[in-house]
Amino acid sequence: MTVQINYKNSSSKKNSSNLVLFVDEKFNINGLKKHISNSEFSYISDLLKTSDLKKDLLFFKINSKKTIYLVSIKKNIKTFDIENLGAKFHSYIDFHKKNDYLINSDTVNSKIKNFVGYFLHGLKLKSYEFNIYKSKKNKKPVSINVKGIKNKISANDYLRFKALEEGSFFARDLVSEPGNILHPDEYAKRINSLKKFGLKITIYNKKKLKKLGMNALLGVGQGSIRGSYLVTIEWNGAKNNSQPLAFVGKGVCFDTGGYSLKPAKFMEDMTYDMAGSATVVGLMKSFAIRKAKINAVGVVGLVENMVSGNAQRPGDIVRSYSGKTIEILNTDAEGRLVLADAITYTEKKFKPKFIIDLATLTGAIIVSLGSEYAGLFSNDDKLSKELLEAGDKVEEKLWRMPLHKNFDKLINSKNADMQNINYVGGAGSTTAAQFLQRFILNKTPWAHLDIAGMAFSKYGGALNSGGATSFGVRLLNKLIEDNYE
Repeated sequence: MTVQINYKNSSSKKNSSNLVLFVDEKFNINGLKKHISNSEFSYISDLLKTSDLKKDLLFFKINSKKTIYLVSIKKNIKTFDIENLGAKFHSYIDFHKKNDYLINSDTVNSKIKNFVGYFLHGLKLKSYEFNIYKSKKNKKPVSINVKGIKNKISANDYLRFKALEEGSFFARDLVSEPGNILHPDEYAKRINSLKKFGLKITIYNKKKLKKLGMNALLGVGQGSIRGSYLVTIEWNGAKNNSQPLAFVGKGVCFDTGGYSLKPAKFMEDMTYDMAGSATVVGLMKSFAIRKAKINAVGVVGLVENMVSGNAQRPGDIVRSYSGKTIEILNTDAEGRLVLADAITYTEKKFKPKFIIDLATLTGAIIVSLGSEYAGLFSNDDKLSKELLEAGDKVEEKLWRMPLHKNFDKLINSKNADMQNINYVGGAGSTTAAQFLQRFILNKTPWAHLDIAGMAFSKYGGALNSGGATSFGVRLLNKLIEDNYE
């Protein structure tokens, strides 16, 4: 990372630090007189008369070594707005020379607790970049220090933000890795390294999966020279033996489409077809870092969907872990096959309070919702409401989509219990979710998040600069904080 944030109160030479101060939405600077010199106050007062006060942030260059930044705090500001302000400030940082920035927390006038913490959290999330394969790093490290007695960040708050940042960055790293590096064998090893945080990791390889009867998952990966795995990640942070909260992720490390081959254009982006699993792994890491007071389990299916003489064919029929048979009409509808076995195994093995699965499952959800919302499908209104509210609070938005028994006829097969796509056309995301719902066998509350439009951004978003977004880590953490912890 090129940004180093010192959350502790610290000082710096007044005349050599870039200074960040907070003002109201009208850029009233009368309260700043004791924080800047008289000449600086007069200089900024004059410039404000001709400045665009509709902006969130204004800056004034005092001399070659010092710039003063004024950050506007709007009325009724939300926590995600504060994070977005921090991310916006990141774009004002000069990374071409070594700079120090001093944030004066005493200038914050807001009822929101941890205002500066949210500001720095947004800045830190925006600062992520994946450059480990670049021979030359263009940016220089920048230090950001916090000064003041107000808005001190407590040890608990610091740990919470740190956990979310590390969990999000771990997820982004996983999604950003190229397919020749992060294949299923390597992925399983990286998950296993999380044992040091107190997580219990169990890895099921091909031999074990075959014995368990996970033929839907194994069928997807059988064309690759790499292994196929189911990995469970357990966190026991509750003082009782309460039912765990379960999170299941699709981990297709590279998706060629198999014999139902994808077009060559943009196929290189199919390294992010494991983003659902990366969210689950990052979330579990964040639980462990902040010692979440819950019992939780993450389950990910790791495969590579390749073309070879041993690859699955259109028309093949497999028996899933649930015992239900599936006719494979399209080998590019592979994620639902991985999830089918993972969902049933999670329900049977862990008997969770709920199951939430995440997957870059369908292009149809991008047609429906673009890159603004992830699709939410669920058999439970209470869980749906909690997810929608959590998403709104962290600005990782969800839109609930329909499930209905009438869609079942579109995936019924003449030759097996079901087929993995519908050839009639339409409702691609819903029929995929309807397919997954068949593998919830004991009426466990379940939600499916189709994050195909949200997991990766070519243009960047509020809290990321382009590439992997780690969508879902902050959303699901908020769900837990507000409802289950």
